[in-house]
Amino acid sequence: MTEKSKIRRTKIKKNEVTNSMKSSSRCRALKDIRSNWDIYLMLIPGLLFLLIFKYAPMYGVTIAFQDFNIFQGISGSEWVGLANFRKLIESEEFYRVFFNTLIISLYKIIINFPLPIVIALLLNEIACMPYKKTVQTIIYMPHFLSWIIVGGIFTTILSPSSGLVNQLITALGGESISFMMSNDWFRAILVISAAWKEVGWGAIIYIAAIAGIEQEIYEAASIDGAGKIRKMISITLPGLSSTIILMLILRLGSVLEAGTEQILTMYNSVVYETGDVIGTYVYRMGLGKMEYSFSTAVGLFNSVVGFILITLGNFTSRKLLGKSIW
Repeated sequence: MTEKSKIRRTKIKKNEVTNSMKSSSRCRALKDIRSNWDIYLMLIPGLLFLLIFKYAPMYGVTIAFQDFNIFQGISGSEWVGLANFRKLIESEEFYRVFFNTLIISLYKIIINFPLPIVIALLLNEIACMPYKKTVQTIIYMPHFLSWIIVGGIFTTILSPSSGLVNQLITALGGESISFMMSNDWFRAILVISAAWKEVGWGAIIYIAAIAGIEQEIYEAASIDGAGKIRKMISITLPGLSSTIILMLILRLGSVLEAGTEQILTMYNSVVYETGDVIGTYVYRMGLGKMEYSFSTAVGLFNSVVGFILITLGNFTSRKLLGKSIW
């Protein structure tokens, strides 16, 4: 038998093994579907939701490469290629908006990301259950308020004429401050209002993760003489590490979102310099000035950067810590 015939026979055997493995895996999959048909049936609504509301609208991304005309539609609009992206790169206003988005998101990550962890750690140490549940309920409730309501609450509290904060400032001998129209204060208000609304709800995830830590570890630490602080540092925080990494990676994916809905309900033209972010910029350009193609290009840029950030965050976490989402 020649060398070529041996190689050919080896390839044939490998193909036969591969095909048999594929057919056996298909058989196992079909068998699993038949035996668990009711569970797979329950997946259909979720899959339809993803197809209709997540994947089908992706066709609209083509607007970013067109000079879109609302009357001619996507199929009839002129194709302009990367012209909208060149306009995006050459726009000085976009760089200001991009910088604002990064700064606000960075503030929220540095200040607001650790707060749910701290709250979860503190609540875990409360022994009185009625008091613990009362505190949990109070800090969770703002999450169920819309940003319209939250924006109205903070606008009223910070009003320069009748707001509670300015009344306190003037009572102490200071001058009234227009917080909502001040570029020096607006970012701080965004961070504080976001923390007030979402920190309590975010703590739920960490409280659930703490509940999964075996109590025997705490008991063993108590026998060894460890106090609450030591157990918090040596047991609870390491037990939360996987959840913290997961939430941080997911948070990186929304860095360029920066709370568009929140800012839309609070900002005004006076604070565009420090408060205008990519989401509000897309809203103003797309709906306000009807530049649909340009706003779509900005939104696509936002999505691509978010995807890159979450991928890099996952890769870095896997390399450095050995933990990742995928």
